[in-house]
Amino acid sequence: MVIPGGESTTIAKLARSFDLFDLISDRIISGMPTYGSCAGMILLANKIKDAAEGQESFGGIDMVVRRNAFGRQIDSFETDLKFKGITEPKIRAVFIRAPWVESVGNEVEVLAEVSDPSGVIHPVAVRQGNLLATSFHPELTGDNRVHKYFVENICRQLATF
Repeated sequence: MVIPGGESTTIAKLARSFDLFDLISDRIISGMPTYGSCAGMILLANKIKDAAEGQESFGGIDMVVRRNAFGRQIDSFETDLKFKGITEPKIRAVFIRAPWVESVGNEVEVLAEVSDPSGVIHPVAVRQGNLLATSFHPELTGDNRVHKYFVENICRQLATF
């Protein structure tokens, strides 16, 4: 399953409205390989910092994510990142009103990091078992290596769904 970017509160509300929220959460908990980018990262987080009132997440990754961490739409940016498990060249990362990871649990592997405007380093790509999340949008570049990583390193290894 892929949970795309967009507006995380809207995605969660729509999942509730169409009676899909619990189904999606159950599939994630039961081991379905899942990749979330940007809003998808927020929805895979067990905890959300700066959440909208009543905001829910599907959960699954033992992390705290901060919504809109890099700022408003005007603060969107692109940069090149080293991504653990993906060889050179670096991954071109497009951040649009992106979250960042505040903290991770022991079972979470950090795959990529970036510095915030004050120089503090934050994880922006993480993996916990069959779950992958990025705070950036790899689908907006011509580079499919993050998606290939998901298929080859998570989906194929856990091909029970």
